[in-house]
Amino acid sequence: MIAGKTMFSARELSSGAVVAQQLRPAHTHWTRLRGLLGTKSLDDGHGLWIKPCNQVHMFFMSYAIDLVFLDDNHRVVRLVEGLAPGKISPKVRDARSVLELPVGTIARAGLAEGASLAIDDAAH
Repeated sequence: MIAGKTMFSARELSSGAVVAQQLRPAHTHWTRLRGLLGTKSLDDGHGLWIKPCNQVHMFFMSYAIDLVFLDDNHRVVRLVEGLAPGKISPKVRDARSVLELPVGTIARAGLAEGASLAIDDAAH
C-alpha cells in the first residue's frame, strides 16, 4: 500500500475470481496522466484503476498490459489482452473507467464482456 493512499481490490461477481488484490486508483488529472509511466513491470495481483477513461495509450511503456474497460456499474464493456508498448487501445464509447493489469489476468480470471466486477477498498 502506498502511504496515505487507498488501494482497491477487484473480483468478478458471479465466479468470485480475483482480478486484482492491489488496485491503485488514478482518479485525478495528474495520476491519470502519469498512469504506469516509469514502471518496469506490473506484478501479478496488482493494477491501476483509471477513472474517467475510455482509451489507453502505451507510448513510452516498456511492457504489455491487459485492459478491462468498465461502465459506471463496473460491468465489463470491452477487454483488450496484451496491449503492446507504443500502441493505442480502441476508444470504448460506453467505458467510464479502465483497469490496467498484468498480461494474462483476463484469461486467468476468466473475464468476459458483460461480466460485473466488485471493486472494494482493499482494507475491507
